[in-house]
Amino acid sequence: MASFTDLEVWKQSRKIRSLISELTKTFPSDEKYRLTDQIIRSSRSIDNNIVEGHGRFHYQDNIRFCIMARGSLSETIDHLMIALDEKIITEEVLLSFQAEYDSCLRLLNGYIQYLKNKKSDGLS
Repeated sequence: MASFTDLEVWKQSRKIRSLISELTKTFPSDEKYRLTDQIIRSSRSIDNNIVEGHGRFHYQDNIRFCIMARGSLSETIDHLMIALDEKIITEEVLLSFQAEYDSCLRLLNGYIQYLKNKKSDGLS
């Protein structure tokens, strides 16, 4: 792929980042430097790691950054669970993000497997 913007996993992670950005605007102001900051950072880290890995031009480096992106994805959904527990969001909001999470996780795992296959083919 010529550009990271061609990657479906990047497109999905960008969607999640955008949704989180909009959602956190509704969070209470006393959460600004706590939960709001944490969830924004973790959601941005998903696509940031995908992009950084893509720019490395070596399959093993790319895989490593995709694994970090997967961790940030899990961290983001955990922050949403905290928001639910703190009654900042509803169960319905969490379930809608769960669907986006599941989609991104499938794409990310597929991309990691693709990179592993390319690596084992001896291409880099």
